[in-house]
Amino acid sequence: MSQFDSTKRSLEDVLKDVKAGKIQLPDFQRGWVWDDSHVRSLLVSIAREFPVGAVMLLETGGQTRFQIRPVEGVRLPHDVADAELLILDGQQRLTTLTQVLSIDGPVATRNEKGRAIERYYYWDIRRALEGVESLDEAIVAVEADKRLHENFGRDIRLDLSTPEKEYQQLYFPCRQIMNSSAWEQGLFKTCPEHFAVYMEFREKVLEPFRKYQLPVIELHRATSKEAVCLVFEKVNTGGVPLNVFELVTATYAADGYNLRDDWFGSAEREVGSRQKRLAREPVLAVLESTDFLQAIAMLHTLKCRQDDIVAGRMGKQVTPVSAKRATILELPLTAYSGWANAAEEGFRRAARFLRRECVRDARDLPYRTQLAPLAAVLTLLEERWREPRIYDRLARWYWCGVLGELYGGAVETRIANDVEDLLAWIDGGNAAAEPRTVHDAAFRPDRLDRMSSRQSAAYKGLNVLLLRERAADFFWKGTISELDAEETALDIHHIFPQAWCEKQSIPRKQFNTVVNKTPLSYRANRMIGGVAPSIYLAKLQKHEQVRIDDATMDAILRTHAIDPGLLRSDDFHGFYAARKQALLALIARAMGKDVQPVDPGLSGNEAVDEEAEEQQA
Repeated sequence: MSQFDSTKRSLEDVLKDVKAGKIQLPDFQRGWVWDDSHVRSLLVSIAREFPVGAVMLLETGGQTRFQIRPVEGVRLPHDVADAELLILDGQQRLTTLTQVLSIDGPVATRNEKGRAIERYYYWDIRRALEGVESLDEAIVAVEADKRLHENFGRDIRLDLSTPEKEYQQLYFPCRQIMNSSAWEQGLFKTCPEHFAVYMEFREKVLEPFRKYQLPVIELHRATSKEAVCLVFEKVNTGGVPLNVFELVTATYAADGYNLRDDWFGSAEREVGSRQKRLAREPVLAVLESTDFLQAIAMLHTLKCRQDDIVAGRMGKQVTPVSAKRATILELPLTAYSGWANAAEEGFRRAARFLRRECVRDARDLPYRTQLAPLAAVLTLLEERWREPRIYDRLARWYWCGVLGELYGGAVETRIANDVEDLLAWIDGGNAAAEPRTVHDAAFRPDRLDRMSSRQSAAYKGLNVLLLRERAADFFWKGTISELDAEETALDIHHIFPQAWCEKQSIPRKQFNTVVNKTPLSYRANRMIGGVAPSIYLAKLQKHEQVRIDDATMDAILRTHAIDPGLLRSDDFHGFYAARKQALLALIARAMGKDVQPVDPGLSGNEAVDEEAEEQQA
């Protein structure tokens, strides 16, 4: 059975229903944004009987309920009945036509610079009758006082502030296009000599509006919320994708709950917004509303699954743990209100866990998508996450996801599996099966030879692992993590300088990989310059603010997994092979699994340019 009907309705009838409140907007629709040029273009298209596109409407009265609001400019009495149809596609066109053709007040629009303006639209009758090619110039927009000003507002070029002035100058108000009888009577009494010209105008310009048939697609009331969301994203001509958060907001608003205020805050909420409270943790500054909803959806479905198993339900009757959009759209308000505060604390625990792993802010976070499953698990573990055995398993799962590069792209299935797997692994003891992410993760040694983009998750992860190993700065006293906390300017820099490598004819695809990079302070990088390592190390050690011996500097270099002897001898290829092995050992420890050993004879010349392959941005 088809989920929609396609028909045609007269523009006049559709606008009547909009003005009466029978057709309204679901609250997830954005506000009206069309500017003055779009308004004029739409009016001309209808006057010339051109197609302006179909309108898509959704029947109300089904299980999918939304908070609704009238089209901008429409004022409904308090006792008006609920809407019969909701606008999914065509909001801009219907709002424009309603404001211009059906409402007495000025049209709220914008000029070409985006500034908000108010305008009344008129037809210059004489110009409109010069031919269809003149219709564009025949539409005149005057300001809210019904005058057209010039010379910076000092002079009035056109005054239509009274009906008599409209009649005398033959300017017809667009708001009377659908019912012009009162205007016609006034014209006949005041300026009968213009009446014949007006009647020609009515036939050629006004009649197309009154006869215009608008294509309408009506979705049946049984259409699911997920289908509404998908349809809106595919066909909405505004070009702005619909966030699932906005659709859930509109659903909860129908039950009197303002999800937008809960997440973003409002002047009435003394406790502020959930988003701002979470963003006090720098690593959570990138957290999105959908991440929060995903965590709650997983907590809710996990509880439902456990209840189903306790009740003895089997097979398809057991609720799957899910973070998919369809699950979020069906998330009952009781589930959100029941889990929201606990989930918020779970995200804060996730931030504390990440801080222990040296992921201190959003810049260093390899995958935002790992936040939701981590927070969901920590919501349930509460303070148990600090226990050494549990912490070690959480850390191993986290690094397998990062270094295995398993959290890019669509991950709804993976994060739901991970929540269930992780909890079973943690509570099941040594005999429990590893989570799928731990099992699936693998790191190929040649990945290091292709890793040059700092947007890569594994690149960020490897940098954080060095911080976790307490990598010390070449210039300032202290670890990079300590300097970062003191807001010292830091970045990831070349160990063998780029200028030196180019002089030695070392290919960029090799010297620019992560193997030849490490986190350093800006001051240390300036001291390095573009000279050979043997030269810059001596320069650093003799600096009056540093003054350290070879043994001390060698100890600092080892914290970066650098072989001091190879660096001091300016042996790039030996350095590259040795550091690659050291980084692989670091990766293996973090993932808790072996990494294929590298042939020491390989210097990295097999490296390939990763520009076309790096997809983890």
